[in-house]
Amino acid sequence: MSLQGWGSVLRATSALGLLAIASAQANAGGFAVHEQSVYGQGTSFAGIAAGGALSSMYWNPATMTQFAGKGLEVGASGLFPFASNTPLPGSSLFGLPAVGGGTFNVGNDALLANGYFTYQFSPNLWLGMSLNSPFGLSQAFPDLWAGRDYAANSSKLVTYNAAPSLAYRFNDWISVGIGAQIQRATATLNTGVTIPPGAVAPGVPPSPIFADSTLHGDGWAYGLTAGVTLTPTPTTTIGVGYRSALNQKIDGSLLLTGPVAAFSNGSIHTTVDLPDTVSLGIRQRVTPQLTLLGTAEWTNWSRIGTSNVLTASGAPAIVGATPVTIPFQYKDGWFFALGGEYQWSDRLTVRAGAAYEISPIDDRVRTPLIPDNNRVWASIGASWQVFRGFSFDLAYSHVWVQGPSINITAVSGNPFFDGINYIGNVNAHADVFSLAMVYRWGAPEPAPIIAK
Repeated sequence: MSLQGWGSVLRATSALGLLAIASAQANAGGFAVHEQSVYGQGTSFAGIAAGGALSSMYWNPATMTQFAGKGLEVGASGLFPFASNTPLPGSSLFGLPAVGGGTFNVGNDALLANGYFTYQFSPNLWLGMSLNSPFGLSQAFPDLWAGRDYAANSSKLVTYNAAPSLAYRFNDWISVGIGAQIQRATATLNTGVTIPPGAVAPGVPPSPIFADSTLHGDGWAYGLTAGVTLTPTPTTTIGVGYRSALNQKIDGSLLLTGPVAAFSNGSIHTTVDLPDTVSLGIRQRVTPQLTLLGTAEWTNWSRIGTSNVLTASGAPAIVGATPVTIPFQYKDGWFFALGGEYQWSDRLTVRAGAAYEISPIDDRVRTPLIPDNNRVWASIGASWQVFRGFSFDLAYSHVWVQGPSINITAVSGNPFFDGINYIGNVNAHADVFSLAMVYRWGAPEPAPIIAK
C-alpha cells in the first residue's frame, strides 16, 4: 500500500477530528443531540414542538407565547452510552488477519446542559434566549484492536449554540416566532495512523509501524429558527418548528509524527454542511388530567455530503497524493414519538412516551467511529411544583440501537474503505438521566383539578 492509503485513513478519522462525532449511541440520529428538554424527554419528545415547557422554544420559538411574564429553565442530562465492538471473519490488516480483538465500552459518559429565558415584553410580544449544545460528545478506543484503522484513539467535540428569539401572538389561536442561531464548535482528535510496509516514503521500515496524528479545529456557524403554533380548539395545540441548516466552518491544524511528519499542516479548514430540521407536534387534552402527545420530525442529513479539507491557500490538504476528505454521505433522518402526560395532583404531573428513530447512517457508510442505526426510545418523567412559580422536571430514557453492523471492504461500497478490511458488529444502547429547574415570575398558584 502506498501513501494513498494513509490519506484514506486520515480521511476516515478526520470526520471525528474536525467534527468530533462521538458516542452517537446517546444522541439523536447521526451526531445531533436530542436531549435539549427534560420536560420533553419524559415523553420521548412527543408533542414538544407544540409547547408545554419553556424549553419547547428549542424546536419552535412560537411556543414562548404560552408563558406569561418572565421564565427561566435550566436543565442538565447525564448521558451514559455503551458501545462494544466484535470483529468478524474477513477483517484484515495488509492482507493478513487483523491484529487485536474487539472492544468493550468505547462510549464516554457526558454531562449536557441547556438553558432558556423568556420575557413577555408586551401583551403580544415575547423575547427569548436559549443556550444549547446541539452536536457532539466523545468516544475513546484502545490503541490495539481489529478496527483501529477506522477509529480514533480519542476525540471530543464541544458546541455552543445561542439562539436569541422573539415571538408574536396574533390572537388566541395563532402565534409565530423567529430567532437566530450562533454556534461555536471546538474539536480535538488524537489518533494513530498505521503505516504499511513498503510505503513510498524515506525512512519507512519494511514492517508496519504506527505514527500519531492530532487534529484540532474550531469555528463558527450561523442560522435561524422559526415556528408557528395553532390552537384550533381550547383542547388542541399544533406546532410546527424549523431549525435551519448550519454551514459549520472549522479552522485548525493537522500534526503528524514519524515518517509522515512532512505532511503536517499548521493551517487547514473545512466546512461541514449540518442539516436543517422540521418538527411537527400536537397536544390533545382528552380530560382535565390527561393530555395525549405526538411528534413527527424530519432532519435533512443528506445535505452533508462530503467535506473537503483544504490548506490556507485553498488547495486540498493531502497525505501522499491523496486529498483529505470526509465522505459522510448520509441519508435523511426521521423521528416519530407518541406519549402522554397525566396531572396526578395540583402539584405533580407524570408523563411517559416512546419513539422510533430512523437513522441517517445505514450499512453502506457506517464505521466504528459512528456506529449508529435505527433506535427505539422509552421514557418516563415527572414535574413537581414546589411552590408558586418554582418547579422541577425529572426524566429517564433508555435508548436501544438496533444491532449496527459494519462492512468496510472493497465490495461493500463504503466510502471510507482504504484497502484494509473491517467487518464487525456493535452492541449499543444508552441511558439518559435528566433534571431541570424552572422558575416563572408571577406564575399563578397551582389550581386544584376539577374533574368534568
